[in-house]
Amino acid sequence: MTAVRSHDHGGHAHGASESTDAKRLSVALALIVSFMAVEVVVGILAHSLALLSDAAHMLTDAGALVMSLVVIQLMRRPSGGNLTFGLKRSEILSAQANGATLLVLAGLIVYEGVHRLVTPPAAAGTAILVVALVGIAVNLAASWQLAKANRESMNVEGSFQHILTDLIAFIATAIAGAVILATGWTRADGVAALFIAAVMLRSAWGLLRDSGRVLLEAAPEGASVEEIGAAVAAHPHVENIHDLHVWQISSGFPSLSAHVLVHQGDDCHAIRRELERLLDERFGIEHTTLQVDHAPDQGLLSITSTTREQRQP
Repeated sequence: MTAVRSHDHGGHAHGASESTDAKRLSVALALIVSFMAVEVVVGILAHSLALLSDAAHMLTDAGALVMSLVVIQLMRRPSGGNLTFGLKRSEILSAQANGATLLVLAGLIVYEGVHRLVTPPAAAGTAILVVALVGIAVNLAASWQLAKANRESMNVEGSFQHILTDLIAFIATAIAGAVILATGWTRADGVAALFIAAVMLRSAWGLLRDSGRVLLEAAPEGASVEEIGAAVAAHPHVENIHDLHVWQISSGFPSLSAHVLVHQGDDCHAIRRELERLLDERFGIEHTTLQVDHAPDQGLLSITSTTREQRQP
C-alpha cells in the first residue's frame, strides 16, 4: 500500500512570525476593549452618536482582532486527511465576516446619523472632544503594534485596517467635539457619524473585495496570467502551455498548475525544475503543479492524419 502524504507548507520561521503577530494582536485587543468600554459609557452620558458609532466600530475592531487570533491558531494546524491545505482559508472567511459586519453597522449609523441631522439632540462637546483625543492616542498605540506585524497576511492586514479606520474616525469625532464647543452646532456630531460610516464602508469594500478574489479563485492581485503564461512559453524547450490556472489558497500563498509540452527528446524533469525556479524567482509562486510531457511527434501526426483520410469512404 502506498502512503499518501499531504504537502506541508509550514516552517519554523513562519511559526515564529505567527507567535509574534499573536502577541501584537493581543496587546492591541487589550487596548481597544478597555477604551471601548469607556467610550460606550461616555457616549451614552454625552448623547453623542459619533462616540457610540465609533464604539460600535471599535467593537468590530475587537471582533476582528479576536478572529485574527483564532485564525492564527487554526492556520497552525498541519494539513492532513481531507484538509490537504489545512485551515489556511479560515483567514479569508474571517475577512468576509468582518466586511459583512462593517456593512451592517455602517447602514445603521447612516440611518441614525440622518435622523440626528434632522432632529439633533443636545451633545456634550467637552466630553466628545476629550474621549476622542484619548481614543486617538489608544488607536495610535494599537496601530503601532500591528504596523510591526506581518501585514502580508490578509488576516493581520484586515485587523490593521480596522484599527487605522478607527483612528481616522476618532480624528473626525474630535473635530466634531471642537466644533460643538466653538459654535454650539450640535449637528456636527451627526456629520461626524456619517463620515465614520463612509470610512467603514470603504474598509468593508476592501475586505470583501480582497477576500472575494480568493474565494472565487481569481489570480492574486497584481499577477498577470498572460505574463506568466508568456514567460513559461518563452522557455527555449517549451513548445506549448495550456490548462494554466493561477489562484490563491490564502494571503501570501499563490498556487499554479499547468500542462506543459516540451520538444521531443528533452529532459522533462530538468525543464520542470527550471520552470519552477522561474516561477518562484520572477513571480513569487512557490507552490506549482506542472505536468510536463513531450509534444507529439509531427511526423507521426502526419502519418496518422493520412491514415485517417484513407479510411474515410
